[in-house]
Amino acid sequence: MPSDEELYQEHILDHYEDPFHRGSLAGATHAHEDKNPLCGDVVRIELKLDADGKIIDAYFSGEGCVISQASASMLLEKLQGKSVDEVKQFSAEDMLELYGPRLTPNRQKCCLLSWKVLQSAVHSPVGVSRKL
Repeated sequence: MPSDEELYQEHILDHYEDPFHRGSLAGATHAHEDKNPLCGDVVRIELKLDADGKIIDAYFSGEGCVISQASASMLLEKLQGKSVDEVKQFSAEDMLELYGPRLTPNRQKCCLLSWKVLQSAVHSPVGVSRKL
């Protein structure tokens, strides 16, 4: 019987190797991108919100370690279909719990990058680009 740690490891690798909604979102209404300056991990989250502030679709892209990319997949899977208010109530501690294994403070930054990006994305409507 696998240990809890082995189950967490397998779950994390599944999200890294076969992520939930990795790519671009045509028709995104909100988006934000940020990076972890300590290690260079980058995550961009694109959302489609309906008139009531509910996430009807969400995608992420980026580059980085297994932790940063798997946690982005886990987060979007968890919050797909939720309201902006529910996203705002989802705390950093909730994110670390969702991820699973205990992480060192530096590795917590990898895990929390997607959470931080999502918290900003719900406040970052996609503007109409202008041609000069």
